[in-house]
Amino acid sequence: MSPVIDGHNDLPWTLRLKGDRDITRDQTAAGLHTDIPRMRKGGLGAQFWSVYVPCALPGDAAVTATLEQIDAVHRLVARYPDDLALATTADEVERAREGGRVASLIGMEGGHSINNSMAALRMMHALGARYMTLTHFKNTDWADSATDAPAHGGLSGFGREVVRECNRLGVIADLSHVATTTMHATLDTSTAPAFFSHSSARALCDHPRNVPGDVLSRVRDSNGVVMVTFVPGFLNEECRVWIDALLAESVHHPDGDTSWEQEWLKANPRPPCDVRDVADHVEHVREVAGVDHVGLGGDFDGMLTTPDGMPGVDGYPVLCAELADRGWSDDDLHRLTWANGLRVLRDTESASRAAHATRGPSMATIGSS
Repeated sequence: MSPVIDGHNDLPWTLRLKGDRDITRDQTAAGLHTDIPRMRKGGLGAQFWSVYVPCALPGDAAVTATLEQIDAVHRLVARYPDDLALATTADEVERAREGGRVASLIGMEGGHSINNSMAALRMMHALGARYMTLTHFKNTDWADSATDAPAHGGLSGFGREVVRECNRLGVIADLSHVATTTMHATLDTSTAPAFFSHSSARALCDHPRNVPGDVLSRVRDSNGVVMVTFVPGFLNEECRVWIDALLAESVHHPDGDTSWEQEWLKANPRPPCDVRDVADHVEHVREVAGVDHVGLGGDFDGMLTTPDGMPGVDGYPVLCAELADRGWSDDDLHRLTWANGLRVLRDTESASRAAHATRGPSMATIGSS
């Protein structure tokens, strides 16, 4: 099996909530989906660690919390130097893998992390951030979320400038969590490949977090990638209804309070969902966009329950075996798990070099666009 580059893992936030854990040991009993033994068993070669912070954090507090989360990734890598290596480029990803370590990339989840500041975006990049999901569950002041009322027609003028500055820096403008209008506006603006760090196909599960067919075609045309997620609520209709009820309940609890979740889950068990559901989405993205434009973005440690048979980051071989049984070749699987994600990272770097030749740092402000 080829190594896996995964587009999204929320371990840093989970560790912030649950406290320090020795991830050189299996952490299943602690309720974690991620630890080094299971990374090795699952063939993980590179991971985008999410530096998520809640949308509810106001202004500068979101920036501070994002910096703390970036620091947490740096400390995680420093603590386990035999197993993890910080990576900011495709070449560094390959060198880490050749050295037997999991390449550790940083992805910001939500444009609220920069508090409408191009300078903050540049500093996040300087600290290693290599993607920014333009929104999370709520709109930003310049971009529409998939799960909020429309406010900007996708992107405001400032939002388009944020995308252009991401292109110049080499920060991937991640389209998971954004409204369909935001997807199209970003694709109209961006000179880099389309990228979804953890989304699935809307044709199979009609959740607004998923990617519609016309956008899948544009992913192909931009030479981009959709990293299919394993979140049950984005995989089938019964689970979509279930996750909507879960999210409706979550608004009654403060961010970071997870004490209610297990009782809620006992009263509202997850509908059936397993590796076949994940494989169906992978195959659909391949059918519409092509085998060169599909990857994996599990969202481990960012979901309450995982699909049956895939309890953690050791689950990638289970999915690959299911796809092999469906006729996927070794070369197909290599593209899915490794080559496609790495290509998009490298092409984003090329777009950055081209943008540097034509423009300097953006001085745009939210009030001037």
